[in-house]
This record gives sequence, C-alpha cells and structure tokens, in this order.
Amino acid sequence: MSNCNAMTYTLPPLNALRAFEAAARHLSFKLAAHELHVTPAAVGQQVKALEARLGVSLFDRLHRQLILTAAGQAYLPGISDGFRRIADATSLLKPAGAVLLQLGVHGSFDLRRLDLAEFRSTHAEIGLRVLQPAGLHELVEGKVDLLIARGLGHHPGYRCERVDEGSGLGDWLVSPEGTADCPEIVSFRDWLRALPAEKAVANHRRPRLVGIIGS
Repeated sequence: MSNCNAMTYTLPPLNALRAFEAAARHLSFKLAAHELHVTPAAVGQQVKALEARLGVSLFDRLHRQLILTAAGQAYLPGISDGFRRIADATSLLKPAGAVLLQLGVHGSFDLRRLDLAEFRSTHAEIGLRVLQPAGLHELVEGKVDLLIARGLGHHPGYRCERVDEGSGLGDWLVSPEGTADCPEIVSFRDWLRALPAEKAVANHRRPRLVGIIGS
C-alpha cells in the first residue's frame, strides 16, 4: 500500500529557474548574469534549456530587448514567490541580524594576515565563512561572495583591488560589480584597508588596497 503522505516534487533544474527568474525581473540576461555571478551566455543557455524542458517560450528575444511572453508572465509570479519563501525559510536558520558573507581565499594565502577573529568580534552582524582554497571558478559559480585571488587582477565584470603592494603578480580582492558595494562586502574591504602594520605576519607586507581595475 502506498504512503499517501509521501510527495515527490517534479521540478526543473533550480539553476535554470534562478536564471529565468533573474532575467525576467531585469528583462536582461546581462543584469541577471551580474546578479548570479555568471556570464550572460550562461544565463541564456539556462533559460533556453528551461524553455526546451517546459515546451514553451518564456521570452521574446528582440534586438537589444528581452520581453516576457504570455507564458513567461504567467510563470514568473509563482517562481518568484517560491524563491522568496525559500529565502525566508533560510533566514530563520541564521542568527538574528547576521548576514552571511562567504570569503574565498587562494591556497597559498596566510589567513593570519587578516585577523579574522578580530573581524568577527567587531562585526557580529556579519556571519563570515572562509573557503580555502578557492579561485575565480568558485566566485563565478556563486560559491563565494568575495575572493582573495593570486594573479594580475584583470577580470571583466568584477571589481579588483590590490591587497599587497607592488606591481605584477599579487594578491587581489575580487568581487562582482553587481554586489561590490553591498554593506557586508564594503565592511570587509574597509577592514582590509584599516589593518595596522603590526598585525601583519612576519615576512608579509600589510594588506593594502591600492587600486581598482574594472570593466
């Protein structure tokens, strides 16, 4: 005898739904890509795959303009409400007032340079989590919100600020242009700027943001 209380949800891929919902709100694959930390082409491919799965067109793609079809207009409210409910349910699991900030750090970076325990104690409103090692792939995929990367700092669509002094290869603070001015990211950026020299570990220069390179 089957269990009448059992329920199986038949859902399209959630990444495709996220791409559709963001593109529908912005009526732009480019703006949706900034929000989701992916490329416009990736958003377009996800939406196309969703349309193929559903068997309907969700957008009319005109020259430099994206318009919801009647099916897209009918679909959007339920999808947006679903994501809103998921976000609300998730927020109930977090400490009151805490905003989660996921920081990615490349593998050779010495975390002692950042004095993260002090940051957490003085920024109780931010729930800071660190993923190491992490690179641009994790930032693009949305696994981290902010990245300390090793390289030359040229990433179109991302705000890149030098952490160490000098030129050439170095450490860079990288954040998507669309979220670079969010309060929690600004707080961490300001923390990096304000770190005193005596808190730097021996044989390391103090973290210092010395420039911005953006698209």
